[in-house]
Amino acid sequence: MNEMKNSSYSGFYKLSPEERLAEAAEFCGLSEEDKAVISSGNSLDMDKADHMIENVIGRFTLPMAVGLNFTINGKDYLIPMVSEEPSVVAAASNAAKMARENGGFYTSNTGAIMIAQIQLIDIPDPNFAKIKIYENKSKIIEICNEKDPTLVKFGGGMEDLEVRVIDTLQGKMVIVHLKVNTLDAMGANAVNTMAEAVAPFLEEITGGKAYLRILSNLAVHRLARARTVIKKETLGGEEIVDKIVTAYAFAAADPFRAATHNKGIMNGIIPVVLATGNDTRAIESGAHAYASISGKYTSLTTWEKNADGDLVGTIELPMAVGLVGGATKIHPTAQVAVKMLGVKSATELGEIIAAVGLAQNMAAIKALATEGIQRGHMSLHARNLATVAGAKGEVMEEIVKKMVSEKNVRLEYAQELLKEYENRK
Repeated sequence: MNEMKNSSYSGFYKLSPEERLAEAAEFCGLSEEDKAVISSGNSLDMDKADHMIENVIGRFTLPMAVGLNFTINGKDYLIPMVSEEPSVVAAASNAAKMARENGGFYTSNTGAIMIAQIQLIDIPDPNFAKIKIYENKSKIIEICNEKDPTLVKFGGGMEDLEVRVIDTLQGKMVIVHLKVNTLDAMGANAVNTMAEAVAPFLEEITGGKAYLRILSNLAVHRLARARTVIKKETLGGEEIVDKIVTAYAFAAADPFRAATHNKGIMNGIIPVVLATGNDTRAIESGAHAYASISGKYTSLTTWEKNADGDLVGTIELPMAVGLVGGATKIHPTAQVAVKMLGVKSATELGEIIAAVGLAQNMAAIKALATEGIQRGHMSLHARNLATVAGAKGEVMEEIVKKMVSEKNVRLEYAQELLKEYENRK
C-alpha cells in the first residue's frame, strides 16, 4: 500500500459503485482481476462454496463497502466492510474523519496467544494435581509442540500453561490452559490438536479423566487496543464532549444500555471480520465475554474528557482473527479484502478492526447524545423505501427529502409521491 495515499474523500457517496470501486482499486493497488472479484456476485463459485460448508444449495450475497478517512498509526486505510445494515459505513467514515483531524487512531496488541482448555474430572486431590501439572510444564510443552512443527519453525507454538481449580455443580474440576502462539492463524485447529494430544499425559500424572478439550474464545491473551483524541472544536464544543462522556457513563453502569452500546461497536467490527473471511461468532462471543470479565457486563470502550477539554476514547477486546486458513484462504473476495488493507500480520488486522469498532462507537454515542439516532437512520430508511417504490436518481432524492422533512417515512407514502411525480411529467 502506498504510504502517501489519502483515505479522505469528498463526495464519495455521489459516485456510482463502479467509480467507487475504481477509486478504491487505485488506493489499494488492486488489479483488474481483483476488481472483477469484488464486483461479481459469483466470485465464490459453487464448487468452492460446496467445500466451505455442508449441504450447500446456493450463495447469499451481502453488500461490500469501504470505510473512508481512516488514519491508523500514521497510515491511511480504506476499510473493506460487509454488512446489511444502513448507516454503519457512513457513521464509521464520519467518525474516522473527525479523528483524523488530530492524527487518527493509535493501536497496540498483546500478541497472538490462544488458549486451549482441558477439563480434568474425578480427581480426589485437585490442588495437589494442579501443582503436579505445573512441575511437568516442559514435558507438556514438548508434547504439544511435536504436534505442530511448522508453527514452531516460524516462531509459534505452546509457550506457557495455567492451571485452575474450579467449583462446579459436579464438584471440583482441574482446568488446564495451554497458551499457544498461533502467529497469523486464528488457531482453533492448532490448539485443539494440541489439547487432544496432551490429554492422556495429563490423565496419567493426575489420575483424573480428561473430558472436554477445546479452545476458549475468551482470548484474554490476544487483545487488540486502540485509542483516539478528538478535538472539542471538531465535535462542536466542550458541551458535546460532556454529553458523550455522560452517554458512556450510562453504558459503563447499566448492562441494558451496555448491550446496545457494545452492539454499536460490533456494527463496525463484524463487517471487517466478515469481509476478511474471519469467524464473526468467535469475535462476538469473545467480545461480550470480555465485557463481562469483571463479573458485570459493561462497555468495551471508555470515553473521557482530557485536561484540554477534548474527547479521548479507548477500546480493548479479544481479537482472534487470522490471515491463514479458513475462509480467508478459500473465499476470493476475502483474499482481495485482505489485500486492500495491505496487512502483514494477524495482529495488525486485529488492531485495524479494533480502531473501526472505536470509530463506530463514537459515531453512535455522538448521534445519541446530540440529535438522537433516528435522524440518520430515517434518511437511509427513506432511501430504502423509495428504492422499493421504484424511484431512481433525482426523483429518489426528491422523494427522500420530502419524506424526511415531513417525518412521514412509509412505503405507501413513497409510492404516493412517486405517482405524483410521474403525473406531473
